[in-house]
Amino acid sequence: MSIDEYDVVVAGAGTAGCYAAATIANEGLDVVIVERKDAEEAGHIACGDALKGADAFPEAIPKERLEPAFTNTGVDHGRFEIPQEDTVLEIPVPGELAVIDRWEYGRRIIAGAEDAGVDFHYDTVINDVVQAGDGRVTGLRAKRKGDPVTYESDLVIDGAGSLSLLQDKADFEGTTFDTNVRYSQFCSAYREIVEVPEPVEWDDALVFKATDRAAGYLWYFPRTSTEINAGLGFQMNEEPMQLVEALKRDLRNRPEFEGAEVTDKLGAALPTRRPYDSAVAPGYMAVGDAAGHVNPTTGGGIAGAAYAGKYAGEQAVKAVSDGDVSEENLWRYNTRVMDHFGGRYAGLDVYNVLATAVDVDDLMGLLAALPGEKLAEALYEGSTSMSFGLKLKAAVKSFGYWGTIRNFYQTKTLADELLDHYGSYPTSPAAMANWTGERDAIMDRIYETTGADAKY
Repeated sequence: MSIDEYDVVVAGAGTAGCYAAATIANEGLDVVIVERKDAEEAGHIACGDALKGADAFPEAIPKERLEPAFTNTGVDHGRFEIPQEDTVLEIPVPGELAVIDRWEYGRRIIAGAEDAGVDFHYDTVINDVVQAGDGRVTGLRAKRKGDPVTYESDLVIDGAGSLSLLQDKADFEGTTFDTNVRYSQFCSAYREIVEVPEPVEWDDALVFKATDRAAGYLWYFPRTSTEINAGLGFQMNEEPMQLVEALKRDLRNRPEFEGAEVTDKLGAALPTRRPYDSAVAPGYMAVGDAAGHVNPTTGGGIAGAAYAGKYAGEQAVKAVSDGDVSEENLWRYNTRVMDHFGGRYAGLDVYNVLATAVDVDDLMGLLAALPGEKLAEALYEGSTSMSFGLKLKAAVKSFGYWGTIRNFYQTKTLADELLDHYGSYPTSPAAMANWTGERDAIMDRIYETTGADAKY
């Protein structure tokens, strides 16, 4: 068995892993990314390809390296199709939008990390984590091209994606690392890249379509006017084949897809849950999907993963330089994530909780009654406000759904309270127990108000 020594070992060559490793390498530390795929397949990841926040990326990998993968920068709004209400909502989306070629983007972030000095070990399948007697993570065990290898390091960064194997293997007893993770908090996604014979009319929009179940939705995101990412997301407790058939049926019924050719198919899991309460343990940090860093209402995770990688990388440099990779010394990574987007994502997750307890027809009726710009705020910001006039207009349009609306606004009030609570996220692990206790009390009121089963 060979032994490879690095300052930091990063699991996974996704967005979070590449940005974390590049940030570390730029400061002169030795860092390796271990990736289970080969060099050709690395970066080939199932994704909706829509990118919100396309104008803002961390500087560790220069944005100009990525821009050739931005295949459509003309998208500027969402188009929400609600067949139950025979309605189409045109929804403005705040911030810079783009649709990307995810595989090309994946190659480019890998090349950018290589430029920074990151080593890449492909065809490397992780089997276990290595921990010292005091519980500190000190490396990984893996097979590289079939041969056993041990990676010894001061710090391990887990960018291995949803339901990471590393978290099954590590012993987090005595730490604050969030182990309250279940399959029901995750979504399965399936997407096809479809070439259509004629340009679509909606190449400036991200198209969403509700299914007949609240736990699933379809999307059509135009990489170009003739290359469409057509996909489906659904909670893991749903029957996958029934919902995949909903996508295929919709593709057959759309005239713009007549004569289309499917060029790629891929599926994956992603978190539709709040970010991990804590994503650090001694010698260990989790980033990106491996830490729940995804907008739980839209599934968007690229920008959040990039910044999580930046924050983890910067904290890794400090911890290794200090010779102190304790939970306390890694904690600032948690606080930066929560301050930037983590608290907002936790607020958004409340609406996922509500959706599990609302009849799908009532939910679609409510969405059809909301003004588009307010719906956009709810989907992306975690909170929205409405004047009395807008409330009255929505009430008139939504006659018959008033019970659902009352439930929605009661839930919104609690979501705002939760968002405020995340604004006081603890500055050290010692204060975590009290903070989570108060947060859980708010969640109990959310479950009581919505009638939903407890998610966590």
